[in-house]
Amino acid sequence: MKNKKWYLLLVVMLLGALLLVACGGAEPTAEPVAEEPATAEEPAVEEPVVEEPTEAPAEVPTEEPTEAPAEEPTEVPAEEPAAAAPAGTLRIWADDTRAPILQDLADEVLATYNLELVVELKSAIRDDFQVAAPLGEGPDIIVIAHDQAGTLVDNGLLAPVDLGGKDADFAPKALEACTFDGVLYCMPYATENMAFFYNTDLVETPPTTWDEVLSMGEALMAEGKTTYVMAVTGTTYDAYPLFTSFGGYIFGKDADGNWNPEDLGVDSEGMIEGVQWLADGVANGDLPADWDWANNHALFETGEAPFIMAGPWALSRIREAGVPYAITNFPGGGYPFAGTQGFFINAQSENVLLAQAFLSEFIASVDTQLALYEVGQRPPAYLPALAQVDDPDLVAMAAAGENATMMPAIPAMGSVWGNWNDAVVLARDGKQTAAEAMADAGTKIRALIANPLTGMVNVPGSYQAQAGCPGDWQPECSVTAMTMGDDGLYHSGPFALTAGDYEVKVALDGSWTTNYGVDGEPDGANYPFSLAADGEVSFTYDPATKLLEIVLP
Repeated sequence: MKNKKWYLLLVVMLLGALLLVACGGAEPTAEPVAEEPATAEEPAVEEPVVEEPTEAPAEVPTEEPTEAPAEEPTEVPAEEPAAAAPAGTLRIWADDTRAPILQDLADEVLATYNLELVVELKSAIRDDFQVAAPLGEGPDIIVIAHDQAGTLVDNGLLAPVDLGGKDADFAPKALEACTFDGVLYCMPYATENMAFFYNTDLVETPPTTWDEVLSMGEALMAEGKTTYVMAVTGTTYDAYPLFTSFGGYIFGKDADGNWNPEDLGVDSEGMIEGVQWLADGVANGDLPADWDWANNHALFETGEAPFIMAGPWALSRIREAGVPYAITNFPGGGYPFAGTQGFFINAQSENVLLAQAFLSEFIASVDTQLALYEVGQRPPAYLPALAQVDDPDLVAMAAAGENATMMPAIPAMGSVWGNWNDAVVLARDGKQTAAEAMADAGTKIRALIANPLTGMVNVPGSYQAQAGCPGDWQPECSVTAMTMGDDGLYHSGPFALTAGDYEVKVALDGSWTTNYGVDGEPDGANYPFSLAADGEVSFTYDPATKLLEIVLP
């Protein structure tokens, strides 16, 4: 690998020399400020030696000389050689959390490769990249979550990544997340997953099975120490470790290890059993009937529930609450979904080799990885950096995610969420058995994956049940589908709604794969709106700006 590094350096040096010759030494119109290389030394300037006289000098005559002495020439200092212009530019798109850390590497990159590092802030990195890259206008490197990369790989927009012989230094699950059709497409830098929390004042030894969760929790309830067996913060992603402990899954894999959209497990036996466990818990009063995320965190933080499944995003509020807690693996061998953030290289870039070298030399380093960890509070995927993380909570979370399933980075995943959620809610509320609800969900999701709804523009949200849909948040519901008007905009409504607060967003093709929230941002926040009294609401969507207008009475 040393030879490879020197080869890349030689390529950069030759490129710089050719550019200087081509420019004929002409000074660029806007020369960027560059530091002198660390190895360069100022030329030594020899000071004249002045000997002290051994005798007192003769008396200075008072008369002015008749002739003015010849003026001593003034020495003109030699000009400092102008710093060589960078041989090129390496551009990165990153969000506002990671961009400052990457920009701090600019001086070192300039000194090492004579390249100007430019880090640009982007919020909709994937979607902007999809537009810019085919036109040759994209950056050399993007920083995104692994599950946003599937479409980019399918479209040939990402280049394979060579870790420079450092493969063993990265978490295997993180590398797996970045691998598509057997090819590695990113350098992972952080992972995130949920873990199992328990109240150490109430529970001395954590449960290892869900039967133990139930028995320990019911004993505490019987003693009047708690209100519930466990807090539950969601229906799908948040409950996935419980489902997997019963053998449930979402998608299987083919013989090559790739996600198989035809192997859907939402209605598998294990998934049904897990959903039934939750439904029985609610029916028996062991679990809360309201699974609101914030409310259930409050149950754990106030000691009303001894157990909760939570991720690193909840650590700050749990710590601030002051509840005594510990983190461990999931009961019954359950495993969570996990996500990986990584650096991906633009396949259309003219600097693919330099981008590879940058990742190997600057990103795969303990200092950079720890700096990224400090701002993101996610366990590093780079194992030498993870070994230096001194936060026991994040170390415990990383251990709980060792067997995690990386979020399937396939388009079919966007067809799963809505119907999966609805089925779990129907079972929880006793409106259907777990078997009935999950079977119906499986049928609907398979139909969506076949995607007969390509081209649909919809406004799913919390109003849809009132509008005539089978439930809320259904991007495939034809009742609320929009139609194109003569003005080039999509319109839907009016829909008669009762007074209250609502949320919506725009979804395309009858699924959540492509959706737009506030300010037209992909996967953005929901649009909120309120009705002070009963009234009708209409929606207008601009496909050019991706903006939604909500027309209130």
